[in-house]
Amino acid sequence: MGAQELSEYIETAVQENPVLEAAESSEEYDESQGLLRKMEWLMDSDPQNQYYHREERELQSDLSRSGGTAAEREEDLYSHILSQLRSIGLETQLMCCAELLAGCLDQNGRLDEDIALLAKEFGQPPKMMERALTVLQSLEPAGIGARSLSECLCLQLKRRMPVDRLALSIAAEYLEALAKNQYGLIARALGTSQADVRRAAGVIRSLEPRPGAAFAPKERVGYIVPDIVMTTFPDHFELSVNERFSPSLSISSYYVRLMKESGETEVRDYLTGKARQAKWLISAINQRRNTLLSCAECIVQLQNDFFRQGPGHLHPLSLSDVAQIVGIHESTVSRAVRDKYLQCSMGVYPLSYFFVRRLGAGTEGNPSSPDAAKALLKALIAQEDKSKPLSDQKLCELMAEQGCTLSRRTVAKYRDELNIPGTAGRRC
Repeated sequence: MGAQELSEYIETAVQENPVLEAAESSEEYDESQGLLRKMEWLMDSDPQNQYYHREERELQSDLSRSGGTAAEREEDLYSHILSQLRSIGLETQLMCCAELLAGCLDQNGRLDEDIALLAKEFGQPPKMMERALTVLQSLEPAGIGARSLSECLCLQLKRRMPVDRLALSIAAEYLEALAKNQYGLIARALGTSQADVRRAAGVIRSLEPRPGAAFAPKERVGYIVPDIVMTTFPDHFELSVNERFSPSLSISSYYVRLMKESGETEVRDYLTGKARQAKWLISAINQRRNTLLSCAECIVQLQNDFFRQGPGHLHPLSLSDVAQIVGIHESTVSRAVRDKYLQCSMGVYPLSYFFVRRLGAGTEGNPSSPDAAKALLKALIAQEDKSKPLSDQKLCELMAEQGCTLSRRTVAKYRDELNIPGTAGRRC
């Protein structure tokens, strides 16, 4: 079980078994101030956690000022559109069609369904539905009711005065070429200069491709509870199991005495069974703790370069490698690391992240890993001549020269995973 799941399991077990006693959380907190301070420092040093904590504080601050819940404060896109439609004073049938279309918009404010099919489904005249769509597209935010990204951008451009005709033409006909940074092609097709195309491209990129997204309800942030907390020292690492959410368990002395002194057989049998369950649970939790800590220490030892130098320095590692060192079965390692997280100064990582398959031997005796291959690929692209970007095939050859042999398709897959565009997208 992960930390959160274990915490819930222990809570249920304590409620169902009177022989089990859980230590008070306040006492545990006082005894583990040092560990908690380390955890809080690690959490604060993680930029991602800083963002989430700041967002939650701002949300709580807004709620306290408004005196209501988030659901009460937020206005969804449909309600926002209806309030505008009611202020226009439309004829009854047109208003009805506009309301129907507003209900068909997705969370981004886009109309993905065919207007003719909608007219048939709702039993409304097609021309009336077209008029209603025109009304809908005239409302705020600009771009709602669009049936494509191109139409969404064009609707926004038409509201800017004076209208940028070049940007409008590019948004209407050359979005695909713009996405590939093919400024020369667009300039030749529209009979203008590349400088003008670049200027218009800047205008288009300043638009909002998802105008309805601002009205989408905020997603609740799910926090990960780390199972292992690492503290980094200049010459070594210290690992500790996070027991903040799993109270220390013990067997109630009162029920043990009652079990021994009771003259009723049923009472003794019942308490004996409960005491046996309690001992088993305490033993299982201790075994879980020791196994998890042993596996984590082994992983840190074998992936020392990652924790010292950061991403890009993971070595190939398998479950059997850890199982042999720790002295347990491979399936036990698999269960021990499943859904478990390690928190270090660089962030929170699932333990499964550190198990890396081998890509095959490049230079003799030095098998490469996907993590190392991606780091090398990123470095080669960063050093390339931006006027003549390297093709995937050329990158494949350069990586092979440095002992990392991959197919061209694998290089392309890793490039996509790194969110690096192809040759055309990297050309300046």
